[in-house]
Amino acid sequence: MSSQSSLAIETSGLVKVFGEKRAVDGVDLAIPQGVVYGVLGPNGAGKTTTIRMLSTLLTPDGGTARVLGHDVVKEADAVRRRVSLTGQFASIDEDLTATENLTLLARLLGFSRAQAAERAEELLAAFDLTDAAGRQSKTYSGGMRRRLDIAASLVITPDLLFLDEPTTGLDPRSRNQVWDSVRAMVALGTTILLTTQYLDEADQLADRIAVIDHGRVIAEGTTGELKSSVGTGALHVRLVDAGDRPEASQVLTRAVASPVFQESDPFSLSVRTNDNERVARALAELARADIAVSDFSFGRPSLDEVFLALTGRPAEDGTTDQEDAA
Repeated sequence: MSSQSSLAIETSGLVKVFGEKRAVDGVDLAIPQGVVYGVLGPNGAGKTTTIRMLSTLLTPDGGTARVLGHDVVKEADAVRRRVSLTGQFASIDEDLTATENLTLLARLLGFSRAQAAERAEELLAAFDLTDAAGRQSKTYSGGMRRRLDIAASLVITPDLLFLDEPTTGLDPRSRNQVWDSVRAMVALGTTILLTTQYLDEADQLADRIAVIDHGRVIAEGTTGELKSSVGTGALHVRLVDAGDRPEASQVLTRAVASPVFQESDPFSLSVRTNDNERVARALAELARADIAVSDFSFGRPSLDEVFLALTGRPAEDGTTDQEDAA
């Protein structure tokens, strides 16, 4: 089987320049069909710019890119017929109900009135929005709006769906609902390119992950491969009280004699070590300090630690730039 038929996305030396800034600086990707492929990195790393080029919204300044066998520049129309994009900001009309939004899109895509109504009903049921179907979408919670936005991308089921940071700003319950929707889409055969700055999201959903920093792919592999690349074990601790984390960090630093990493979860922290005796001592010291622990584990490092080891900074560092936010 040729690479053009077996790969959903294939790029070589992909470049995009804004003024003097190389937002994407030679990205190489080879993404098979039928998977969730995560593109992980902080704000400003080049994730959104890469997606905009692959979805034909931006023209590359260098390199090549093929999507489902079609060149994104020379065969842009063929690419657009087979892909869909859900960006960082909702594209639905907030003055319309969920039913009206989906029916309107279906009609614009060539459905008859009856077909449009049927497709809207199917999507509302699939995304758990049936009970709210008759309400204006501006009354929806953030999670409901996000689910409606993704549903709108699936009026015609795409071969490839670009999901650009789909759960940014959502509460844990809404994030889990979006994750369930992503899994259901893949089960039906859609390939998904997911960009995220949430490491737990990549860990939960992605079959493979590319880590992008400063417009370049700095690591690629399964979550297991990326974690193994750090080459050491780690003690992971989850506290009962998030307010105890500063003191717990000091206790662990003294006990393990290694820097402590505060994870994105405010209750959690970890420290890299392969020394079983130091791990036992650290847990005992936490107990003596009356710091309650709800859970702990000793094993491979988290993706947070992998990213920190690769880039020297956490994934959610707040850095942004105009190009990547566009």
